[in-house]
Amino acid sequence: MSEIYVSTDIETDGPIPGPHSMLSFGSAAFDREEGLVGTFSANLVTLPGAAGSPATMEWWRSQPEAWAACRESPRPPEEVMPEYVRWLRALPGRPVFVAYPAGFDFLFVYWYLIRFAGESPFSFSAVDIKTYVMALLDGEYRGSSKQSWPRRWFAAELPHTHKALDDAIEQGHAFVRMLRERRQLGVLVSESGD
Repeated sequence: MSEIYVSTDIETDGPIPGPHSMLSFGSAAFDREEGLVGTFSANLVTLPGAAGSPATMEWWRSQPEAWAACRESPRPPEEVMPEYVRWLRALPGRPVFVAYPAGFDFLFVYWYLIRFAGESPFSFSAVDIKTYVMALLDGEYRGSSKQSWPRRWFAAELPHTHKALDDAIEQGHAFVRMLRERRQLGVLVSESGD
C-alpha cells in the first residue's frame, strides 16, 4: 500500500494542548505525484478550563480575518476527531503526517486524536518539512525556513492565509514538489554510480 502524505496545519490559542486549545485544523492528502486526494478541516470548540495565552491572543488580534474563519461554526472535538480518523482510514494509502513545523502541529493533532478518538492512524511519527529541506539543500536547520526555499517549490496561486486548510494545501504542494525533485536527484546519483 502506497503512502499518502497528509499535509496538516493547525491554529491554536497557545503553545501546548491542554492548557490551550486547537481552534482549527486542516489536512490535505497528496499522493507522490502531487495529486490532491482529499481534504478534511474543522473548527473546534475550545477545551473546558483552557484559555488563550496572552502572546498568542495578541498575535490573533493582528489577523482578524483568519481569527473569524477559525471561530466559525466550531464543533466539539469528541465528534470531529473520530470523523477525522475515519477519513484518514478511507484514504487510498497509508497516511503519513507532514507539517511545517511538525513538532508543533503534530503535538496538538496527536494529543487530540488520543484524547478524543483513542487512536492515531499516524502512529506517533511525523515528517517535518523544514528538516526535509535541510537535508535536501544540504544546509543548516535554522537556514531552512520558507524564505530559503527555491521559488519552484511554491504554487504561485496558493497564498499563505493563516487559515488551516489553505495553508495545509499550500505546504502540501511544496512538499510533494520537493519529493519529486529528490527522486530526480536520486536517479541522477544512481546513474552516475555515486
